[in-house]
Amino acid sequence: MIQFFKDVRFDWLASRRVFITISVLLMLGGLFSAVIRQATGRQAFNLGVDFKGGTVVTVKFKQRPTDEAIRTALSKQGLNDAVVQGTDKFDTVLVKLPLEGQSQAEIESGRAQVRNALSTFGPEAQVGLHLAGDPNSSYEIVGTDAVGAIAGSQLRNKAIAVTLAALVGILLYIALRFEWTYGAAAVIAVFHDVLVTLGFFSIFQWEVSLTVIAALLTLVGFSVNDTIVVFDRIRENRRLNRRESLYKITNDAINQTLSRTVITSGLVFLSVLAMVLFGGEVLRGFSLALLIGIIFGTYSSIAVASPIMVWWEQKIDTANRAAAINLNKPLRGGVQSSSKKASGSDAMAARAGKRSSGASRV
Repeated sequence: MIQFFKDVRFDWLASRRVFITISVLLMLGGLFSAVIRQATGRQAFNLGVDFKGGTVVTVKFKQRPTDEAIRTALSKQGLNDAVVQGTDKFDTVLVKLPLEGQSQAEIESGRAQVRNALSTFGPEAQVGLHLAGDPNSSYEIVGTDAVGAIAGSQLRNKAIAVTLAALVGILLYIALRFEWTYGAAAVIAVFHDVLVTLGFFSIFQWEVSLTVIAALLTLVGFSVNDTIVVFDRIRENRRLNRRESLYKITNDAINQTLSRTVITSGLVFLSVLAMVLFGGEVLRGFSLALLIGIIFGTYSSIAVASPIMVWWEQKIDTANRAAAINLNKPLRGGVQSSSKKASGSDAMAARAGKRSSGASRV
């Protein structure tokens, strides 16, 4: 593998307070945006039709215009919030209208507005709107579906449940493969990535749709993969260098995996950046969520997960040492309790055994 960073000896953990402060400020910024918008009567997030309800008009063209041309025509009819989305068939598009109401009259009104916009394409521009149902028309409205507010709410709840289930699964997997402290640190880092990404969507009011949820789930997998690579090197180094401190072992592990992290994340970043620049409006939300997630997912695997794991391990070791000292305190007359001594020794041995067994698991 190409080594972009050779013999790196940067002390990452020395800057852990700076890293954690940056992460907290980013999460608070997103939370502040969401709370302020909600308090002032606006939506915390710009939810798409999938979540807040609306009307989906399916249109089939004989000669399909570009998505941008369709979007421009819809804007001229006052449908500035309409979303044009392609399908698996080149000649068919979905026009999503985030209508406030769901009465039949409002649905028909939205359908009529779409028809007015589409009349600018083909012969309809000259002969009138009655050709919308003509078999020789350049387009055909195949169907109109309404997504109710209740259905949108159910989709939103399911999206949250799926994301939380993924986090729980990650915690259990890493706890079994490593230790529970590693799993907890990884989940906190992934949760951090999701919150920061959603914070950007709240601040800039980018639309949150089902494709964005798919991007967040992809981000969860990508972020935890980077974290596991670092944790695996920490586990290996602890087995090979038992006398080294966890602080030094963690710094060495991050530096040793830095080239791999930068190469992998850099290539994925370039691919997603191309989607942002050239993917069009349909992929805009998905690609933006991935782009932000990759940046902060890479950052969190180094600057969030590892420092939290080291801090947690040190707290546990300190508590175990304090418990062992308390068990070995002399009783009256200066006589020590042999049973308490044994208990303290057993506790330390159990801890060492657990680490050894955790290090030996592959």
